[in-house]
Amino acid sequence: MTEPVGHVTGKAGSWRTASNLAPAPSLPPCGRRLRIGLLGGSFNPPHEAHRLISLIAIRRLKLDAVWWLVTPGNPLKDTTILPDIAIRMEWARHIKHHPRIHITDIENRIGTRFSVDTLKWLKRRTPNTRFVWLMGSDNLVSFHRWKDWRTISDLMPMAVIDRPGSTLKATHSRAASALRAYRHPESLQKGLLGHKAPAWIMLHDKRSALSSTSLRAQHKLPPAR
Repeated sequence: MTEPVGHVTGKAGSWRTASNLAPAPSLPPCGRRLRIGLLGGSFNPPHEAHRLISLIAIRRLKLDAVWWLVTPGNPLKDTTILPDIAIRMEWARHIKHHPRIHITDIENRIGTRFSVDTLKWLKRRTPNTRFVWLMGSDNLVSFHRWKDWRTISDLMPMAVIDRPGSTLKATHSRAASALRAYRHPESLQKGLLGHKAPAWIMLHDKRSALSSTSLRAQHKLPPAR
């Protein structure tokens, strides 16, 4: 659950207006009034905690789907030993086990490098889709290090799902403090997507201590089928 990446490239800033947008790569089902959660990361490897966060979001936020945005690489981490994105996509398909969880490499196909630009691209392409940004509380701790993180919070509502070991750090983080005025009570969960961004909540539910870092350290990578 690391930061997805994205800076749309092209001649003369080709993504700035609707009239000169290049043909869009295929996306998972989206459209008018659909409620979709976006969970970005390297997924190196994906694991049951990714799935748990997604299922919590689907249930608590009443989402139609969650998209796992498998990134080419995280600019905040060393990518020299990162497995090929096709391998990580296959791992993700192997672990998701749910018809409402969709795996996409859209960031790789549009040539993005930072989350903020990926989300701008999606908002421009699918203006009638109701997106919510999902992250584990461990990511909120370092959210202020992401490129244009305040813009991300302005683009769509955010749901932070509690993760073991980061509850207090997350709620007292630099980003949480800066966005404190826009935090809503957990009871707002079903109505979060109806609020204009910035708006965010923290969800407390079942938790898994699994992490990609610990799994890599234990050499328990899922098989690439």
